[in-house]
Amino acid sequence: MDGWKKAVVAGSIGVATVLFLRKKYPAGVLATGVGLAVLASEYPEKFEKVRRSLPDYFDRGMHVMEMAARAGKRITQAAGQSAMDAWEEVRG
Repeated sequence: MDGWKKAVVAGSIGVATVLFLRKKYPAGVLATGVGLAVLASEYPEKFEKVRRSLPDYFDRGMHVMEMAARAGKRITQAAGQSAMDAWEEVRG
């Protein structure tokens, strides 16, 4: 990778970090995008592999979120029951 590309990537990461810490999220996302675009231009085959993998990661993340939501519902329901009723439900 050329020196100027390394500088752009490092600079965009630094700027994005500062912007996110200052709660300027749109500008931070833009700065991150600049760094990612430079990396993608240098390593297109690796980014293609990541792009193809994204739907699988998204599906796994959604599955985890659904499990967490179900667990939250059960905890909320159990909080309204007596301790003995909750124990009986857990035991089946």
